[in-house]
Amino acid sequence: SLVLDLQTDSNRQISDLKFKLVKSEQEVVTLEQNVVRLEGQVTRYKLALEGAEKIEDELKVEKRRLQRELRSALDRVQELCVSNNHLSKRLEKMKANRNALLAQQ
Repeated sequence: SLVLDLQTDSNRQISDLKFKLVKSEQEVVTLEQNVVRLEGQVTRYKLALEGAEKIEDELKVEKRRLQRELRSALDRVQELCVSNNHLSKRLEKMKANRNALLAQQ
């Protein structure tokens, strides 16, 4: 009969909707778990970024310190080269004077 067909159809629709509701609720739970997992990842990435930025700052400070040391060392090398040249010329003069004195004797 028509009433029985309508009731069967309604029962089938209700069953379909219940199934879809359960499936949707499971999907919501899965998505909520994903959100929690992704939020955890974001927290870890933020911590890693902060750590990397701190290390970067420390490396920049160290680089500036090493550049100062390098400039200082290069200045000192330049000073020592000038001094070495000066002393070499003095030594050559002293040798020349000694040789001249020895030649006179």
